[in-house]
Amino acid sequence: MTDRDAIAEVIRTALAEAGHDFVEGDGTFDVVLPGERKLQTPVRLEVGPHALGVHAFVCRKPDENFEGVYRWLLERNLRMFGVAFGLDSAGDIFLDSRLPLSVVTPDEIDRLLGAVLTYADESFNTILELGFAASIRKEWEWRLSRGESTRNLDAFQSLRPTSDEKNA
Repeated sequence: MTDRDAIAEVIRTALAEAGHDFVEGDGTFDVVLPGERKLQTPVRLEVGPHALGVHAFVCRKPDENFEGVYRWLLERNLRMFGVAFGLDSAGDIFLDSRLPLSVVTPDEIDRLLGAVLTYADESFNTILELGFAASIRKEWEWRLSRGESTRNLDAFQSLRPTSDEKNA
């Protein structure tokens, strides 16, 4: 059994013991973590020759206020453990980490997935407010004008149009 095979077995066992459904293929493990604000966070664990890579999709590229979003992410990185925000070539936002294979244990997998879930979930609404405010305002206006439910917009009360804006 190679080091990669041994690490894959550690990951397989850790995910199964935590009750996570996952898809495995050629040294990768895809799992979806359930959240509250961000309902699902897809995560890929990749066993490389020397390190375990962890990649979690958080949000697509912001529609606006890129500088504000990216500044907030970088400031947030300074207070985080185990993972950091990053961008892919399309500008989509991810949480990413690399661990040497020598430190991969079931407890580390649990700790790392816990960090991913916490940071993705805690950050999601702020990222949306900073990077998609115009779209959220339009959604508020559309739903209010048609008497549609606004329940899933409750977290964005600060972007709700005032009565003056609705009548303009």
